[in-house]
Amino acid sequence: MKPTTETEASRPGSLHRLVRGHNHVTLYLGDCLEMARIEADAVITDPPYGIGHMHSGIGGTPETLNGGNPIGGMVWKLHGDNKPFDPRPWLEYKTVVLWGANHYASRLPDKPCWLSWDKHLRHIPGLSFSECEFAWTNIKAKKTRCFRFYWQGALRSGEANAQVHLHPTQKPVELMAWCMEVAKLPENCTVLDPYMGSGTTGIACLRTNRNFIGVEIDPEHFATAVARLEREANQGVLL
Repeated sequence: MKPTTETEASRPGSLHRLVRGHNHVTLYLGDCLEMARIEADAVITDPPYGIGHMHSGIGGTPETLNGGNPIGGMVWKLHGDNKPFDPRPWLEYKTVVLWGANHYASRLPDKPCWLSWDKHLRHIPGLSFSECEFAWTNIKAKKTRCFRFYWQGALRSGEANAQVHLHPTQKPVELMAWCMEVAKLPENCTVLDPYMGSGTTGIACLRTNRNFIGVEIDPEHFATAVARLEREANQGVLL
């Protein structure tokens, strides 16, 4: 079934809606912290960690360092990553998965179940990529869970290996779908990603028959997410 869409102008506060079969996608361009509470069954997101992340890949607005002298060419800053991340607005949801939580663990409640993403990287001195990443979750489990999926710069497992990297902290669709399975989220539930970036969580939702609400503050990333999700809905591919 070809999806139906409804779009307003790409300006702060605008939205984009997409429907495929029984599944709905709603995307907001704006600051999630300035919006009223969005009702959802779960929050699964990869927020800005507050570590002043710099990246030389695709995404965001290019900026230079050292008073205009580029270091290693153009670099990109992540919006909101220049201050500590406060997870409190998202902790009241029934099911929560927050990636990068080791960077702000002191501001999170103690929970026994953490999720980890093993990127299969060999330890190489000076390697700039993290060998693994961690997510805090409030799901009712007493053991940690690990997802193994190769991901090193331009070399990646799965379909992403043949695609352009669209966001400096982009995650695999397979990883976000795995989070939903570990959390035992039922089909047709609604997942919120308040820092959706290029829309990866939304694609995982479409492929697993779940509804998606995404919020993104960067207009360029918002446009990328809209295009990716429209393309995914037209393909109608299930994971």
